[in-house]
Amino acid sequence: MFKCCLHSQLQFRSETSLESDHLMGSREPIVLIFLILISTYESSAKGGIAEELNEEFTEGLLLRPLPDRKVLAHFHFQSSVPPTRIYGRHHHLFPKSIYQLVNKFRVREMELSFTQGRWNYERWGGYDPISSSSAKPPGVELWADFDVPLDQVDDSWRNLTHALSGLFCASINFLEHSTSYSAPQWSFHSFAGKLRYGTLPREAVCTENLTPWLKLLPCRDKAGLSALMDRPSIYKGYYHSQRLHLTSDDFGTAKSNAGTMLEQTLTVVLQPNTLGARAMVSGKTLQPSWSLNSLFGRKVHGKCSVSKSSNVYVQFEQNLVSELKEVRKKSEAPESGILIHDDFGNNTIFEMSASPDRVVKEVENLQKEDSSILLEFLVEDYNDSKPFDLGLRWKLPVVWSCQQAPLHASRFLMGSGNERGAIAISLKSLSSNNTPTVGCCEKGSQLRINIFQVVPWYVKVYYHTLKVFIDGELQSTMENIEKIHISPSEDKVSPGVMEMILRLPCGVITAALTLEFDKVKHFD
Repeated sequence: MFKCCLHSQLQFRSETSLESDHLMGSREPIVLIFLILISTYESSAKGGIAEELNEEFTEGLLLRPLPDRKVLAHFHFQSSVPPTRIYGRHHHLFPKSIYQLVNKFRVREMELSFTQGRWNYERWGGYDPISSSSAKPPGVELWADFDVPLDQVDDSWRNLTHALSGLFCASINFLEHSTSYSAPQWSFHSFAGKLRYGTLPREAVCTENLTPWLKLLPCRDKAGLSALMDRPSIYKGYYHSQRLHLTSDDFGTAKSNAGTMLEQTLTVVLQPNTLGARAMVSGKTLQPSWSLNSLFGRKVHGKCSVSKSSNVYVQFEQNLVSELKEVRKKSEAPESGILIHDDFGNNTIFEMSASPDRVVKEVENLQKEDSSILLEFLVEDYNDSKPFDLGLRWKLPVVWSCQQAPLHASRFLMGSGNERGAIAISLKSLSSNNTPTVGCCEKGSQLRINIFQVVPWYVKVYYHTLKVFIDGELQSTMENIEKIHISPSEDKVSPGVMEMILRLPCGVITAALTLEFDKVKHFD
């Protein structure tokens, strides 16, 4: 009896379990279908966003004749990728090494430059975007802004310098020591105190630095505009600066779709090859004629296949446009537009080997008669059978000067010997009496000047001795200083930093700042 009851109970339990298993088995496909629908919806939603936000790569080359018979060549490459939360971690165009570096050290913004030579502000310009962003000090310059806690910024900086040193075959790891870098507070638009800045003025720049820089491009130097980068042609120039600027919004609290953007620029000042004697017209020397093949020894055989746009620009700056009009009047040519309406293959002053696809006038000076002009040439229409070799040949002599910055700055030491003395920063106006200073449009306005000065740890600067002179007269210090931040140097630990915003009247001719200092003596 007991056995039968037990057997019946077991049988009942087994049937119940089977029934429950059967019910669960019937529900499982429903649950799976529901999960598949959710995942399909999410993937389709992400796919729709990803279709709108894809990786992009663009390339461009700007050519500008310079007054001292040279040519400025400015290459610009831009790679962008959507945020990781939308696009994922698998990229087709964006360089993997840079993406890993950004995420490993949580770099919010970074700029690295390798420069050989010095930018000539008087002859090549000092008040245009290229001279403002691409004119760099000789050697290596690096600054980076991190999205980490304050106590981890220095460690992130050291790790970043080692990673960049291996990536670009340079001695950037020498910036790991605290005596080699500084922490600006607001000179680089960073107010969180998480930015670090360092330089290596004696770092030699060679092809070992350019090759890894080119490997970050999708087509490297095999196709597109980067194929023009012939090493001997680039390094024989008067000035050479390769720059890498990175911005990332992957770590921001706000869900932005900006993602990560990498800008690579190469700025070169070249001397065109002139065979034989200089060409003369009416006793005046002509500007040298040039072409892509004569400057770089190569032609463009089409764009990079993955590039969204590939354009070459020839810029005639504002002062050159004014001079071209004057030369045309003297040559008794028709008074039609010198650059807008002319036949560029049959111009009375210069001749272009190809007609531009578009002519662009400077936006800020649309109301002015003489504005900077850009001639745009599309590279996508050319190939191996029809290479692109843009050339410019001058027919009449033209003399002009580049637009200068409002002030010319120089720094020098005062006093006798190197033990004691003073650091002097001199500012001199480049505007004539009849010409208003650039940046002073309204009456009563002032010039706003940012000063960022770093001194080595072994130089003891007495910041309380700061003096300001305007037109040779000593001024009350705080009347002309809007904002100032000073971080004194510490022996064998950190350099000294001075950040200052100086306000000067628009009619100023000369201004100067002086700071007394002593050098630390060592008896090791």
